Amino acid sequence: MAGKDEAVDADAAVVEGQAPPSARVPLSRERIVDAAVAFIDEHGLPSLTMRRLGEELGVEAMALYRYVPGREDLLDAVVGQIIEQMQRDDDVVDAPQHGWQDFLQRMAHGVRRIALDHPRVFPLVASRPPEAPWLRPPLRSLVWVETFLQGLRQEGFSNDAAVAAYRAFTSFLLGHLLLEVAVHGADVGPLDVLEDAEVPAGSELALYPAVEELRSALSEDRSAVEFEDSLEELLNRIALIASENPSD
Repeated sequence: MAGKDEAVDADAAVVEGQAPPSARVPLSRERIVDAAVAFIDEHGLPSLTMRRLGEELGVEAMALYRYVPGREDLLDAVVGQIIEQMQRDDDVVDAPQHGWQDFLQRMAHGVRRIALDHPRVFPLVASRPPEAPWLRPPLRSLVWVETFLQGLRQEGFSNDAAVAAYRAFTSFLLGHLLLEVAVHGADVGPLDVLEDAEVPAGSELALYPAVEELRSALSEDRSAVEFEDSLEELLNRIALIASENPSD
């Protein structure tokens, strides 16, 4: 009897213009994550629920749980997919080729392209630490932090200088890009911060020797000092602008 009811429901769906069951694309984790990214791009992160995503895919929400344990896991997967886009960016290099300035320029523009491609997803990338909560947004991927640190050390930066550069670089990117994506309709507050993310096990972190070696320095809270340093740099820049454009 249940099978008959299911058949009737399927036939009714076809009459309403939906594809028959045999023609539907089967669910997969990749398809669900793709749909989640597209949903956030269109509707924003606050609107994303498993029920609404299921509706987008033409299935009940319960069907999604075979592939993603829940919304938290789904959001982690969304972040992972967006970060992977940068790894496929031909203009971003994994080691300096023409000096550290070119290396960082390429990395910064790679992050910006991600932000502009997915402005409503970027606040999630910026705020949700899927691997190590003591790393700073938006470069919270261990792969990219390792690339950054090793690249600068290859160029002769000391450990202290590499960490300071990482802090300054991420502060600039986060501040600028969150403001930029807000103009494109992103909901930048409150951000979806995962407070209780677990630090990778030692065996996993060992795959990223520079991150492991400098973990203590990377986890220090120097927000006040960095604010003052950034403010001083800003004032110096404004003074330069003023000197180049004197009043009549």
